[in-house]
Amino acid sequence: MRFAKFFPMLLALAACTTTAPPPVPPQLAGQAFGPDAPRDVQTLVLVLHGDGDGVVPASFVDATHAISNAIPGARAVALLRPGYGDAAGNRSPGLRGGTVGDSYTVERIGAVADTVAAWRARYPRARTVLVGQSGGAAMAATIAGLRPGLVDGVVLAGCPCMLPEWRRYIAKRRGIAFTGSPGSFDPLMTVGGIAPGTRVALLVGSDDTETPQRFSRAYAEALALRGIATDYRVLPGRGHDLLGDRDLIDAVRRIAAAPAVSPTRTAMTR
Repeated sequence: MRFAKFFPMLLALAACTTTAPPPVPPQLAGQAFGPDAPRDVQTLVLVLHGDGDGVVPASFVDATHAISNAIPGARAVALLRPGYGDAAGNRSPGLRGGTVGDSYTVERIGAVADTVAAWRARYPRARTVLVGQSGGAAMAATIAGLRPGLVDGVVLAGCPCMLPEWRRYIAKRRGIAFTGSPGSFDPLMTVGGIAPGTRVALLVGSDDTETPQRFSRAYAEALALRGIATDYRVLPGRGHDLLGDRDLIDAVRRIAAAPAVSPTRTAMTR
């Protein structure tokens, strides 16, 4: 069964969450925008980039800055995943993974989740929204499932949310052969752990050939079956990179402004 091979990883991550509190300041680096004083921060938005060669593009930081500008009272953080750096010289500790779905391991997921927890501790009154693009979306979805209640909402853009199926697709598309297991969490297998009050928005471009619609839609359907408030949207004429897209900012704004929900409301927009 698909769940069986992930059970040891679930136990390992659970073990690391029952030890000491997360470090403050956060262990992963990044750039933050918007108000800093806790009394002024109404929404905390943490943004995770996709998989790459180790240096995130300037557009990632620009998109995070745009989120903070668009949402009143928002503190937005362009969070660098383990082993990644940015043009400003910031770099997170740890080893980065590759670009074939092998980056979403216990250690890396734990490092990101602990950093999210540390940022949340800084702004305890703020609603916390985790945003992920591509591989960052896979990590965000997994964190929501493995650390229930850590975030209030998740926005996933171009998510490879069915990891084994996506790896088979990308291997064929790139003309490469994968061997063995990547040791990564499959987001679809963590849906059952998501806290009932969590809001989830999934965005995918109609022209996305890197993570086509089916890999997000199946995840959205699994959320709906669990009763999670889910907003799934296919964006006409859009491709894979959606971080700077107005619809993504709108999705973050809706989650930031939304009241607490009963876990039964779902919107599927195509």
